[in-house]
Parts: sequence; C-alpha cells; structure tokens
Amino acid sequence: MTAATAVVRPTRATLLAGLLGGAATSAGIALTATSGWLIVRASERPVILTLLAAIVAVRAFGMARPFFRYLERIVSHDAALGDLADRRSALYAALVPLTPARLGRRARSRVLTGVVDDLTDVVEAQVRVTVPLVSSAVAGLGAAVLAAAFAPAVGLVVAGLLVVLALGCALAWRAESRSRDELLEARAETARVADLVARQAGELRAIGAGEDALGWLEQAHATLRAAVRRQSRGRALVAALVLVGTAAATVAAATVVDPSVTGAPVAALLVLVPVAVGEALAPLTDTMRALARAQGSNARLGALLAQDPAVRDPEAPAPCTAERTTSGPLVRLEGARASWGGEGDQLAATDLELAPGRHVAVVGPNGSGKSTLLAVLARHLDVSGGRHTVDGTDVRELPLEETRAQVAVVDDEPHVFATTLAENLRLARPDADDDAVRHALDLAGLAGWAAELPDGLDTRLGTGGRGVSGGERTRLGVARAVLADRPVVLLDEPTAHLDHPTATAVLDDVLDATRERSVVLVSHRDEALDRVDAVVDLGARPTSSHPKE
Repeated sequence: MTAATAVVRPTRATLLAGLLGGAATSAGIALTATSGWLIVRASERPVILTLLAAIVAVRAFGMARPFFRYLERIVSHDAALGDLADRRSALYAALVPLTPARLGRRARSRVLTGVVDDLTDVVEAQVRVTVPLVSSAVAGLGAAVLAAAFAPAVGLVVAGLLVVLALGCALAWRAESRSRDELLEARAETARVADLVARQAGELRAIGAGEDALGWLEQAHATLRAAVRRQSRGRALVAALVLVGTAAATVAAATVVDPSVTGAPVAALLVLVPVAVGEALAPLTDTMRALARAQGSNARLGALLAQDPAVRDPEAPAPCTAERTTSGPLVRLEGARASWGGEGDQLAATDLELAPGRHVAVVGPNGSGKSTLLAVLARHLDVSGGRHTVDGTDVRELPLEETRAQVAVVDDEPHVFATTLAENLRLARPDADDDAVRHALDLAGLAGWAAELPDGLDTRLGTGGRGVSGGERTRLGVARAVLADRPVVLLDEPTAHLDHPTATAVLDDVLDATRERSVVLVSHRDEALDRVDAVVDLGARPTSSHPKE
C-alpha cells in the first residue's frame, strides 16, 4: 500500500460524502452556467413565461448547493470524528509499550501534541482529500459530458481544463512534499535556538557569548525565511497555472462555440462552463497540500510506532507467587547496566537492594544515570547487562503488567488535570471512594488544604479551576501514589522546583505517607537524606547501596 493510499483510505461514508459534495459542486457549476443563459436570453426580451424554467433552475441550483454541501459535511465529519476517536485509542495503546524509552528527548507534552496533531492530519485527510477528490471528479466529468452534449468541441476544452487542473494538483503536491520536511526542520531549529537563548540568557552574557547567540538566532530565522519563501513561490506558481488554464479554456470555448448554431443564450452557457469549472475545482490545489501534510504525518507516526519496545512480555511468563502480591517485593539490582538507545550505557554497573519498607536515596551529578535507574525499576527499560530481579526472579521472566503494577512513580512535575480534586486522584484507582481519597490526601499532608477548598473534593483544579502551587502539586502526586496502594514508590526529583523550607516540609510528608512502602528517592538536594535507610551515590563507581554513616 502506497503512502497516498494509506492516507486517503476511501470508505463507504467518504464515498457517499464525495458524491454529495459532487452534487453540491455540480449545482454551483450549473448555477453559473444557467445564469449566463438567463442573462443573455433575457436581453433578447422574450415573453417572460419562456424564462420561468430558467429562473426556477437558477433558484433550485442556488438552494441545492448549500443543501448538498451541508449533507456532505454531516456525513464526512461524522465518519472522520468516529475514526479519529477509534484511532486515537489505538494509537495511545500502541504508545504505551514505547514509553518512555522510545519517545526521544522531547518533553512528554510535546511528544503527545505532535502525535495528536499528526494523527489529526491523517484522519482529516478523509475530509480534506478524499471527499474533495471524489466531489471534483464527479462535478468535472459531469460538466465535460454535458458540455459535449451541446458542443463536442467545448466538451474537449473542458476536458483539457481538467487535465491542466490535474497537472496543477500534481505540482502542488510535489512542491508541498519537497518543502514540507525542510520547513518543519527550520521551524524546529528556530524554536530550539530561541528557547536556548531565552533560557540561558544570563549564562550566555556571563561568558560573553551574547552576540554569538543572537547570530545563531538570526541564522535560524534566515533559514526559516528561505524555506517559507520557497514554499510560497511554489504555491504562487500553481495558483497562476490554474488561473491561466481557466482563462485559456474560457477563451478557447468562446472561440469554438458558434452562436449561429447553438443560439446566443446556449453559447453564453457554454463559454461560462470553463469559468465555473475552474472556480469550483481550484481549491483542489489546497487539497493536494493537505495530502502532502497528511503523508508526512503518516510517515512520522509510522516511524514512531515501528520501533521495538524497550521492554516486552515474556513468551512463557513465570507464575505469580502469593508472596509477591501481599507483603511487597524484594527488588535487587546486581551489576545492572542500562542504555536508552543501545549505544553506550547511561547507567553503569549498579548494585541495589530494595527490601519491603526500605527507603533508599539516589544521588549523583547530572548524567550519572539517576533517571535511568528509576526507569529500570519501573520496567520502562530493561537492563542491558547484569541482573534485575523481583523476589529472586528475573523481571524479564515476569509479566510486564504484573511488575509495573507493583510500582508508583512520582516525577518532578505531576500533571494536574482540568477536573475535580477527587477525579485527579482517582486516576490512580478509579474505584476508590471518597473516604479513601480523603485518607490519601491526609497522608500526603493535604487534608487541611482540601478542607479549605470551596467545594471540597468536588473543587475543579487546573485550567479553568483553582491554581495549584508547586508543593501542592508534588503532594497531589504523592497522594495518587498512596491511593494506588502500590508497594514500591519511585520519587524522581519531587522537590526540584521548591525552595528549601517547602522542600523539607514536602519530603517529610512524602516519607511519612510512604512509611510502609519501599521508596527510592532521586534528588540533587540533601533534604531528608537523614531520614532514609541507605544512599546510592551514582557519582562514585562502582555503585551500590550503602547504609548511612
């Protein structure tokens, strides 16, 4: 299956919508042509009754065009929206095994936004590409056949115009396809450089690199301008081709039609057919641009989803033991190494023992493998060397869902959804009642805060609702982990954006809330290190968990 076929994917609904769109487009062409006949015939001052049929036809075509267009929109959008919902669900399910090891270094929000935008482009191709192509084919061929019935020469002229329009569509698709990737890369580079200069402005000034940074930004903008200019030039040439082709077809129709044979009113009708066809089908060039965008989006989605997951379910999983599900697992890393991309280890050989209820802090400089260690423990990434066992069994022999169900992860920016406080927590356990939610909030140190909310657990948070501070956001993440009731909790820089007093208070609440659970705390800071049972320093090699001195 070609890329174009995969994107267009005609279905029964889109074909029906295309036929309805063809009726609407044909009505528009007939309206223009019949109006020309009526104007010329009326100039001859005939008996008014001889014009009634044409008057009624003009009105009928004028009403038919929006009517059929409305039906086309209903059918096509209903099909597209239904397909979008189904394919989004399937896409999110396909992304889960790839998360996070195969999603690159982009922020999660950018990854999700890019994936959603790409899928929307692909699905909307049904409305923006398939339906217009069918509609244009029906209307264009119908106009050529009807014109040929009155004057075969004019029918040939209209057919020639259709060929010119097809050529314009091919050129529009080619120009958009060639400039698409270049323009996207230029935009991404401009955004990257602008973000770098804005975020690191102080550091750049401190080392005297301010002028160099502005030069980088100017160069990125120059590349973007050049890419936009090339794309605009291609679009302008295609638009000119369509206009010139329409004008030439109109002149040719006026030349070949013989008013003495057809009559002046019919001659006017035939001369206006190329004008109407050119006007009605000119938007096809935009359709081809939409096709090019959808093909690019489809290629990006295909490349993303074609990756091999970083972790897999075993073909013959080891049986689940009662011990593993009741008292919490004994997790061990023995010389464990891990790599995100398969080239070089981001986590060097590391030993760690996480007994039920044990609290371990992981420290070390940037790039030492702290986040990689958490990814291994959460089964987001399997070890490339050494061993990772749960209750003595290699995790690669255990069902993926089972090992992940033992672990709750709280990162440095827990997301607050635009819904109620209770529903924000029930994401972790949908069947939890209000008492369980309140208990989790209490353990996370949010009982007093929740009690002061205007609507209690029904208070809306996030966009359009109550704002949440950094400390409250972290505690909400901990409350979710508590409510999930998982025996292992992984904390990834939970106080990264908090001041020292707030960070100390939050970590005290976090460690109190997870007192009965195994905890791995990753941090650059020294708050609460005196409350853990062991510290793993990834900056020192070989690494192993050791009791505090």
